[in-house]
Amino acid sequence: MANRYSGFLAHYSSILLLLLGIVVGSVVGVFAPEVVGWLKPLGDIFLNLLFAAVVPLLFFAIASALANINASQQLGRIVSTMAGVFLATVVISAILTIVVLWFFPVDAPDASGAVADDLLQGDPDDSWGDRIVRFLTVGEFSLLLSRQHMLAFVIFSFLVGIAAMRSGEAGAAFRQFLASGNEVMKQLLLLIMKAAPIGLGAYFAYQVGTIGPELFGFYAKPLGLYYSFGLFYFMVFFSLYAYVAAGRQGVARFWKNNLLPTATAISTCSSIATMPVNLAAAPKMGVPVPVANVVIPLGMTLHKDGSSISSIVKIYVAFVLIGRDFFEPTTLLTAVGITVLVSIVAGGIPNGGYIGEMLMISVYGLPAEAIPAVMIIGTLVDPMATVLNATGDTVAAMLVGRFGWKNPSNPDTDG
Repeated sequence: MANRYSGFLAHYSSILLLLLGIVVGSVVGVFAPEVVGWLKPLGDIFLNLLFAAVVPLLFFAIASALANINASQQLGRIVSTMAGVFLATVVISAILTIVVLWFFPVDAPDASGAVADDLLQGDPDDSWGDRIVRFLTVGEFSLLLSRQHMLAFVIFSFLVGIAAMRSGEAGAAFRQFLASGNEVMKQLLLLIMKAAPIGLGAYFAYQVGTIGPELFGFYAKPLGLYYSFGLFYFMVFFSLYAYVAAGRQGVARFWKNNLLPTATAISTCSSIATMPVNLAAAPKMGVPVPVANVVIPLGMTLHKDGSSISSIVKIYVAFVLIGRDFFEPTTLLTAVGITVLVSIVAGGIPNGGYIGEMLMISVYGLPAEAIPAVMIIGTLVDPMATVLNATGDTVAAMLVGRFGWKNPSNPDTDG
């Protein structure tokens, strides 16, 4: 019993501390609103540290991941099929979430639209071509280091990683530098996140003290929508994917052998901890071992249906809070693009969801006031998101095994 208790605390301590900070901040905001102005600088310091860390962290995470791909990972048909499956399921989950939010809208707290005045607006006279150029590129290297040009920075990081991968022996030292820098920046983020309970608690105290306790009612609906739709997606669409992969037998095999991975994901709240269980369960689901050994480890980083759903919900919540229309076509297309990018990038970063939120805030040019809201949503949906992220890798492996694997004993047919 003691071991189980200590294990629970080890896996959930950061979430529990964060929730404690939010609860304490909320109590202060309700019963001592006169002091929240003094607490807000603590939240501002925390957010500024996150913003300062996000640029180098994203660079090293993206560039090192691409630069250190080796030949053994270049498995041709398996990798290309895996990429298609990952992209398709993430986009499907994102689009379905948008549909759910359209039919079940959330009303903002009365005072929340006041923060909309701080939005960064582009030139309304710009042509579409000008906007695309400004969105994807910058004219000076120094501009890449501004979070106002985050997407251009991400594209640059991808290109650096590809160039490092292609540079062969001459680039070995640089690839080692990228890998080392990635580890250093991960540790920096872990240090910053130790202040999250205080920083977010202070910011939440400010929000409650200025907007009011109705903020709690506001969070209830998006959280309810996330868990309801997440459970629906888990039961229905994972079954559908398993059926596409192997028919009715595939559905039965998937659910029979998915119980332990699901329990592990819930109890640990960690995709990494669930990966060994997934690797053991996949062959029992009919996944060829070579496919499982490629898809599941890479899926832990690159494939996150739960994060896709939560990313859309968080973007929607931020837009509701600032009084902007989330369902404008350009906003929706950008939201899906950010969701795909976050699913790829955030997996290899500790607390990567928070980096995804920084990326989202930066790409849309949203005010800092929107950050605590999306971070709180991200924290509260984490258990369900982990279940979808982790167990989605095994059903994705089933699809890859169906469409991307040829049985060596009969190479003219799929295994």
